Amino acid sequence: MNRAEIKERIEKLRLEIEEHNRRYYVLNDPAISDFEYDLLIDELDTLEKKYPEFASSSSPTRNVGSDISGTREFRQYEHLYPMLSLGNTYNEGELRDFDNRIKKALETSVEYVCELKYDGASVSITYRNGRFLQALTRGDGTRGDDVTDNIKTIKSIPPEIFGDGIPGLFVIRGEVLMTRSVFNKLNADRARDGMNLFANPRNAASGTLKILDPDIVASRKLDCLFYFMIGKGLPFETHYDNLKKASSWGFKVPDSMMLCRSIEEVLQYISYWENERKNLPFDIDGVVIKVNSLAQQAVLGYTAKSPRWAISYKYKAEQALTRLISVSYQVGRTGAVTPVANLEPVLLAGTTVKRASLHNADQIFLLDLHHNDMVFIEKGGEIIPKIVGADATSRNYTSKRIAFIDRCPECGTKLVRNEGEANHFCPNYLHCPPQIKGRIEHFVSRKAMNIEGLGEETIDLLFSKGLIKTVADLYDLKAEQLIILERFGEKSTENILKSVQNSVNVPYHRVLFALGIRHVGETVAKTLANHFKSIDNLINADPEELVSIREIGPKIAASITGFFKDGENIETIQRLKSKGITFTILDEKKEAGTILQGKNIVISGIFSKHSREEYKELIEKHGGNSISSVSRNTSFILAGDNIGPSKKEKATELGIALIGEDEFLKIIEED
Repeated sequence: MNRAEIKERIEKLRLEIEEHNRRYYVLNDPAISDFEYDLLIDELDTLEKKYPEFASSSSPTRNVGSDISGTREFRQYEHLYPMLSLGNTYNEGELRDFDNRIKKALETSVEYVCELKYDGASVSITYRNGRFLQALTRGDGTRGDDVTDNIKTIKSIPPEIFGDGIPGLFVIRGEVLMTRSVFNKLNADRARDGMNLFANPRNAASGTLKILDPDIVASRKLDCLFYFMIGKGLPFETHYDNLKKASSWGFKVPDSMMLCRSIEEVLQYISYWENERKNLPFDIDGVVIKVNSLAQQAVLGYTAKSPRWAISYKYKAEQALTRLISVSYQVGRTGAVTPVANLEPVLLAGTTVKRASLHNADQIFLLDLHHNDMVFIEKGGEIIPKIVGADATSRNYTSKRIAFIDRCPECGTKLVRNEGEANHFCPNYLHCPPQIKGRIEHFVSRKAMNIEGLGEETIDLLFSKGLIKTVADLYDLKAEQLIILERFGEKSTENILKSVQNSVNVPYHRVLFALGIRHVGETVAKTLANHFKSIDNLINADPEELVSIREIGPKIAASITGFFKDGENIETIQRLKSKGITFTILDEKKEAGTILQGKNIVISGIFSKHSREEYKELIEKHGGNSISSVSRNTSFILAGDNIGPSKKEKATELGIALIGEDEFLKIIEED
């Protein structure tokens, strides 16, 4: 390559890496594996060193990828100490090179501490005088998002610590995790409610930290494992002893941490956990190796983005090679078009794989996929495995490159791609069949209108028979229309119609969420309902008023105003109004009682008459506060079946009453 081509390649690599940083840290939707990402970084680093005239202080080789939200939802603060990233290695030779560099620089023996590399979201917590002060995300390494309120909901993080040797001010860092069992249940709930699934536990944990409602964060049962302590006046001069001391203060420091006195012991540790990691309750993607002595760490110092005294060894995700048969395209509720690769069946990580995610048009382009390619697929934490590369050496020279479709596969409408977005969309949201059915599925979901008996297959049947074309049509259904359909009996028909009728009592903010306005989730819907007390006020709101509200940015504001400009949407809302659906918060306030005024109530267990979310709303409606943890300030526990043992034990200890479902409903005079 000539210098012009080299400069062009460097600039292209920087843009590509920054986009992958954005997808990983901000969107929680990585498009490539860590290994592929590191190859891009290595190529850029090599070119910048060889051609220093093209180097830049803003290059991703010199800066940490940023998870800063870029919106007004979270305030940013500077880290007391920079929160840098780690260099990666993938083989024994590179690890031995690291060991040789350390020994050469120190000219003495060295101890290493080996720790599992947890696959979650990093957080930095400051303690002052033994009390929790502030929690920040990694951010860009210099500044991070303040997620203090959310972090305080994680039970494994102590609000106050006790013991000897506690510094007056120090920072402890950990990885916020979601166990596989919690992740699987969360995704099962989201699937039942017609919501998008999280790709893996890491994305779920990271995304949860950026939710604005701490109660929702608490319900996700996050955990935190601590791996680093920094500050003045630490109790010991070694990393290992300081973490052991932190464990005695109440921090959750894993027992898997190991002190190694040679690189051979490090390699044995890595080998052991490569197989044993499958038995852990959470995901890891490698091992972190750190120099134990703090004095030696200080001598070794830092590069622009990484400590020289630490490195991570990454385990490679399982891969398999198979043939790409075709690419199909799925249209979601919001109109997003997702490409999916159809593959010759192949065994991978214990399951037979027939499909793999391709994410979007950019990913197809980056992979340079051609028809009938032999492709490498990977299942590193993904629900649907993804293609990570193609074997170009086995490609037929006549094979054509795969081009992303330009029209909707369902309705034929020309696709659009908004500036700054990765996905193509079908704009025909009112008449594109999968979008219509997807919106109805969302409308009836548990956290929206909670209409039971209308699953995906039933909605598809009703749609195909022409009985429903909009959500308003649900309220016109008659028993004689349903009873004659396949799978419908007298009882199921009665239950569905009863559930439809009961949904007219759903509060305004859930109705707003149920409408399926793009970018308006549960939290935003509640914010809008509290600000605009009726749907009419919201319909008449201009973009300037919308963006003045906390949590509402230009993208959400444009989506809201665009939704209400559509005459068919307004017609649907008018029909829903005529059926008695609640489109005002005033009616709720009017009906709300004060029988629970000032009471702090914990909900725990499984219920038969209402969902936990509905009980939370009933508590708030009657003046009470729904809280997540048991303390001396708890008035009582609304206890269902299988109440959490820790909550029950704490309640007994504090003398807090357990009130059952039926008794609670009598208190609020609903039963």
